[in-house]
Amino acid sequence: MVKEYLREAIAKRIAGDIVWSDNYGSALRKWRNVFNASQAEVARVMGISASVISDYEKGRRTPGANFIKKFVDALIVIDGERGWSVVKELAKSLNIYSNALVDVKELSSPMRLDELVSVVEGVIVNSYASCDFIYGYTVIDSLEAIEDLSGNEFWQIMGVNTRRALIFSRVTTGRSPLIAIRVAPVKPAVVVLHGPTNVDPLAIRLADREGLPLILSLAQDLKTLVSKLRAWESFRLSAFND
Repeated sequence: MVKEYLREAIAKRIAGDIVWSDNYGSALRKWRNVFNASQAEVARVMGISASVISDYEKGRRTPGANFIKKFVDALIVIDGERGWSVVKELAKSLNIYSNALVDVKELSSPMRLDELVSVVEGVIVNSYASCDFIYGYTVIDSLEAIEDLSGNEFWQIMGVNTRRALIFSRVTTGRSPLIAIRVAPVKPAVVVLHGPTNVDPLAIRLADREGLPLILSLAQDLKTLVSKLRAWESFRLSAFND
């Protein structure tokens, strides 16, 4: 099984390549061939006829954003049916896979600090309790990060923008994550610690020094935490569309 953030990251890279191409049809055909999928297979997943796929690839139709998204989704669904071989290879080549990454999400709707506190079932443990809107989050397995990532790799996986919540799971006291942030060239907007019952006083002082809200998440487990983060945006988008 491939993590959801990885499927999203690959889909965005492919969709971006198609959009920026000088020839939409050639780009669509290229990615279909990369995934070794026939026009009939893609059409089946998309719920359209193979002739429609052919029209787009031959330039007789110009794809809009909705079509491109469904087309890319279909390629990834087909790869999933076959065991994710192409997605896994693309993830390696693009250097966007790590065991340390639990989830990464760029938010379509900005999240306020108080909303983040509520979603992660947290409390702010330092004196710095202000923050601009949050536009994404990255959930990291702290122990895997220590073993798996170099310093440069750690900050490369933060996401597209730094106005995000950096959420550390499997934390004991929070000292190591805050020391890493202290010496890092780029900083997140807010830090969340999941796991400790008590936060190291040094971690709190470092968060204050960096001007970062530090949240202790009391969520029952990591799966619950990630599910609630994912559900927040779905709720916001559905509320906006109603």
